[in-house]
Amino acid sequence: MTFATEAADLLLLARSRHPVDRERLLTAIIDLCDRADIDEMAQPRVRDLVGSVFMSLVAEAERDIRRRLAEKIAPAPWVPAALVNVLSLDEIEIAGPLIAASPVLQDHDLIRLLVESTLDHQIAVARRGRRGAPVVEAILRQEEPAVLTALAGNDSAEITDTAMERLVDHSRRIAAMRSPLARHPRLSSDMAERLYLWVGQSLRSALVERFRLDPAELDSALALSIREAHAAIEGMPPAQAKSDAERESLEARLVDKLSDAGQLKPSFLLRSLREGRLTLFVTAISRLGGFETDHIRRAIDSDRPELLALACAAIGVDRGAFPTILEAVRELNQGRPGGGAEAGRRATGAFGPFDADIAGVVFRKAVSTV
Repeated sequence: MTFATEAADLLLLARSRHPVDRERLLTAIIDLCDRADIDEMAQPRVRDLVGSVFMSLVAEAERDIRRRLAEKIAPAPWVPAALVNVLSLDEIEIAGPLIAASPVLQDHDLIRLLVESTLDHQIAVARRGRRGAPVVEAILRQEEPAVLTALAGNDSAEITDTAMERLVDHSRRIAAMRSPLARHPRLSSDMAERLYLWVGQSLRSALVERFRLDPAELDSALALSIREAHAAIEGMPPAQAKSDAERESLEARLVDKLSDAGQLKPSFLLRSLREGRLTLFVTAISRLGGFETDHIRRAIDSDRPELLALACAAIGVDRGAFPTILEAVRELNQGRPGGGAEAGRRATGAFGPFDADIAGVVFRKAVSTV
């Protein structure tokens, strides 16, 4: 095909408003740019022209066309930055290929996505290969569990020793991070000893084999600390506590020790409620879900029992156990969360059909408005 013929075909496509013709026009322009000289495409005048053409077409393009465009231009270095940034803020199905692979996106663009975009976009940023230290630092500052978990599984990100230590610290409350961190190439033996206290038996065996740890010594120290924490809190009835703050501190230590040993389970929530320890319940559910304790307190003090249901669903509490938990919380919390029996029945809808991670995300967004 001669250049004149190709130009004539492009002109006809440009005059059409049919979606199929618009997609063909975008594809044809992409092909032209791919065949062009790289140095020529780098010239500001050419980049501005190409950018204006694409932006005018994308503004009118349907969703499927935008998705196909994003897939085609994702690996290309010549694509105007404005176009990439616009599409990277689009729906995640459109933005995903660009966030994952576009060489046009720089660290400052990715940090902007972490601030301005959805959770799915943030997870895609954390998974992107060879992420720079500024992006890693931005993820660590936000402390979003799902994004931190994605970063923990990214072996190619530029994670410093200090950043790695912070990830290991976060894994104490975010169980999903532990498995990828145990396999991470930047995990040191000192960090592995700390991680050992928080993981299950299979990961402990892997850490022992990889770093030649002494499991007997670690298990002995862990068991002793758990016994000490239990003795401290169980030997002090509520009436004998010197202050509420002291008791809460002891309860937090117990939860920490149980979590470190991998013994903090959803069943512990019912135990704490049966013993009349509401603050222990709040501390335990906060640790299990990686929630702020203030958010759990807001949920149980509200008139919306579905908030507590979402928190329970996020940590794997069985739907059938929730009515018992709700009744026990109300008995210990002056009838709150309110809403009565009907609201309690409706709250069980928080248990599906969706993943626990989604329940956690919905809980954090919903409780922040209470």
